Amino acid sequence: MVDLSVQLSGVELKNPIIPASGTFGYGREFAELYDLNILGSFSWKGTTREARIGNPLPRIAETPSGMLNAVGLQNPGIDAVIRDEVPNIAKLFDGPIIANIGGFSVEEYAENCAKLNDIEQVKILEINISCPNVHAGGKNFGCDPSAAAEVTRAVKAVTKKPVFMKLTPNVSDIAEIALACAEAGADGICLINTLLGMRIDLRTRRPVLANRTGGLSGPAVFPVALRMVYDVFEKVKLPIIGCGGVTSAEDAVEMMLAGAAAVEVGAANLKNPYACRDIIAELPAVCAKYGISDIKDIIGKAH
Repeated sequence: MVDLSVQLSGVELKNPIIPASGTFGYGREFAELYDLNILGSFSWKGTTREARIGNPLPRIAETPSGMLNAVGLQNPGIDAVIRDEVPNIAKLFDGPIIANIGGFSVEEYAENCAKLNDIEQVKILEINISCPNVHAGGKNFGCDPSAAAEVTRAVKAVTKKPVFMKLTPNVSDIAEIALACAEAGADGICLINTLLGMRIDLRTRRPVLANRTGGLSGPAVFPVALRMVYDVFEKVKLPIIGCGGVTSAEDAVEMMLAGAAAVEVGAANLKNPYACRDIIAELPAVCAKYGISDIKDIIGKAH
């Protein structure tokens, strides 16, 4: 019998598989397909202070071994999520929830997180710092160590929940950003978010996406994500949630060997809505094949 349980900053997960934010909504649609209680956790859709309709269409484009998205943080806003989605999640899932939070100013991040203090089922805050800072010319918080640290400190000041900073890979040294977050008090790191990319329509000679650029996800980014998780594990002594291109139980094991304590599955859910269910079902056999009796034992063992 393989022990699949893991811990993230004291939060117990029955297994390390977590549907990634932005690919699972707030769980409603997937609960119609399978029992969500098989999941280790799930990260809800990136949520901001105000409701957002997102970017203009088209905002999805296919690529070889992946996809581009420029959805633009479409969500109903934090108050509507607390009012409408949180009670519904409690009916669908009895495990720990990861709340993915976005913001366009340091104050907004802190305000959104403070509102979740009394939501018992939300056990971890996942702070998406791939958002543009409206007070710094639109530069993403996650591209600048000092800005990433500032958001970390602001959120830690208003909550006692574990705070995991979700990092953008669109930087020269992601481990430097991770270290800045760690030194500012982060409880964990989540990486990677999507890689910046684009497609051009040969007929119109214009970008396929109305936003021009979008975030690349899917199997194509897995080796990049794996390398970055490996680098961050070397730099900081915090639990890591690894994500980026995971499509199989073997990928999940590989990500954990690189240093991830848990693994998020993103674009795979959009291609196969049963992806997380299937990966969880396959994990015991894959572990047995490679002589793993307790999956926690392999975290970072590639180092």
